[in-house]
Amino acid sequence: MKTQHQMPFGAEVLDDGAVRFALWAPDAKSVELCVEQDGVEKLITMPAAAGGFYRLTTAKARAGSRYRYRIDQDLRVPDPASRFNVDDVHGTSVVIDPRAYRWTDAESDWRGRPWNDAVIYELHLGAFTADGTFRAAIERLDYLAELGVTVLEIMPVADFPGRNNWGYDGVLLFAPESRYGKPDDFKALIEAAHARGLMVLLDVVYNHFGPDGNYLNAYASQYFTEHYHTPWGAAINFGDEGSRAVRDFCIHNVLYWIEEYRLDGLRFDAVHEIRDDESPKNILYEIAEAVHHGPGAERHIHLILENDHNAASFLKRSASGQPLWYTAQWNDDFHHAMHVLLTNETDGYYCDYAEAPARYLARALAEGFSYQGQTSKHRHGMSRGEPSAGLPPIAFVSFLQNHDQVGNTAFGSRVNATAEVAAMRAATALLLLSPMPPLLFMGQEFATDQPFPFFCDFGPPLCDLVTAGRRKEFERFPAFRDPEAQQKIPDPNAPETAQSAVLDWSALDRDEHRGWLEFHRSLLQLRRTEIAPRLSGVKGAAASYRMFTAHAFQVAWRLGDGSCLTLSANLCETPAPKLLKPEGELLYAEPERAANEFRHGNLPAWSVLWHLARARQ
Repeated sequence: MKTQHQMPFGAEVLDDGAVRFALWAPDAKSVELCVEQDGVEKLITMPAAAGGFYRLTTAKARAGSRYRYRIDQDLRVPDPASRFNVDDVHGTSVVIDPRAYRWTDAESDWRGRPWNDAVIYELHLGAFTADGTFRAAIERLDYLAELGVTVLEIMPVADFPGRNNWGYDGVLLFAPESRYGKPDDFKALIEAAHARGLMVLLDVVYNHFGPDGNYLNAYASQYFTEHYHTPWGAAINFGDEGSRAVRDFCIHNVLYWIEEYRLDGLRFDAVHEIRDDESPKNILYEIAEAVHHGPGAERHIHLILENDHNAASFLKRSASGQPLWYTAQWNDDFHHAMHVLLTNETDGYYCDYAEAPARYLARALAEGFSYQGQTSKHRHGMSRGEPSAGLPPIAFVSFLQNHDQVGNTAFGSRVNATAEVAAMRAATALLLLSPMPPLLFMGQEFATDQPFPFFCDFGPPLCDLVTAGRRKEFERFPAFRDPEAQQKIPDPNAPETAQSAVLDWSALDRDEHRGWLEFHRSLLQLRRTEIAPRLSGVKGAAASYRMFTAHAFQVAWRLGDGSCLTLSANLCETPAPKLLKPEGELLYAEPERAANEFRHGNLPAWSVLWHLARARQ
């Protein structure tokens, strides 16, 4: 089997071996193709075409040829739709024939997995293994499958500047980062994951381009609009003049990753910063429809959102319960409420949960979002969210850690570095057995002690600006008001900062970490046998919650097979009396002794119990 996504731009190898080049450059007066042959650059004029494009088909370039474009007889730029840039974002692009990769016969039968099976493992390619490559990650796939993971979620791999980066500064959105390997290496990783029953999702970023290596303004300024601004500057243009070409660029990027790389879906970063208020159809709806009418018609494709606005409308289901547009959203409300309970931290956005963290958590478990239109103190009284109780629980991804929530602390500290062991065990039992798809951040399953700090690799003067800006972010915290204290925050551009994030797998040789791994494995085994099969057909508006004390509550869900799953939780240091005993059998108790006390309606400190009332046959 061979795969190729046809695009109206970039370099496409034709059946006779010649290459068709196309660049959208509406601001350019002239464009030339620069092809390297035997170390010598040859310039070929590209004729202007309709709609601001320049197009050329030539036999002077073949698969493997290096090329660039010269704008107005001066500036040389890489192809913004490059499939591979071997010499980083400022260097030459490489003509890639995707049909040269032959997928196995077994891969041709892969149709993905339904979302109710989802157990997500988020990883950074450069920090997941010592080598930090696509091929090296393959060596850990058996471990993840045995753990109980069903979905790999890979942080962005679009080509970024330098050697180290979280990936959210990508500028060549079609080119896998060469530091991780070649395009065929990424395909080999995906194919190896599928062979083990693992789905693969990729993080993509359409709210901004990275600050280094982005040449678009030099020849296609209509990629951006000054009508809206984001934290990164002028917004990407999805609604002003020229936006059709920009929208097509992003839609093709989505289809490219899914079709050419056979990914099982994408996670869309910070879509609340995608400004598309004036278009007849929001770009996010257009993207989803293109996927559902394309590759999604043939296999399971899952589109996941990060959206601070809690816009439940993107997650709407059909009458049969299928997602109309997006499968699920990362649920920050779950994380923030749980984080306050675990750490007592109330700075920043955690202040919105400080008053009643357990109640916010219980609502998130029963109804999806905690914030469904209420005003937010952190957002200076603005309302946040839409009603979400009508959505099924599988529309909300829950987590105790992810790259943001770990990496955006001053030192990239893990929550287990602060929280007590009993609290972490209770939180983990709650996370992994709830009907919401759980997400683990790499190393969480064995309680790694390693940080995951923010890191990048910019050159001067940008590197100094990023380092200073990073440290300034924390001056509002009492611990970092002193400039000397700010200097202790790791320099994002220092190689040792990125190196500190690389997982130390030798930790599994120590009893403490092996114990945490076995704890996660046993919970995920229970989820696989007792929870996941009952999530098929689960509906919205089928859960309720009840508070017993400020930190003790019960949540009950009616699952897809008619069974009832009940959570009883006490998330504090004080025992809670007089909880109601649910119907059904005890499925799990953390700690184990909590089961005995609960027979009298009491829950000890930091305890979680799960009961399952099976549907009558």
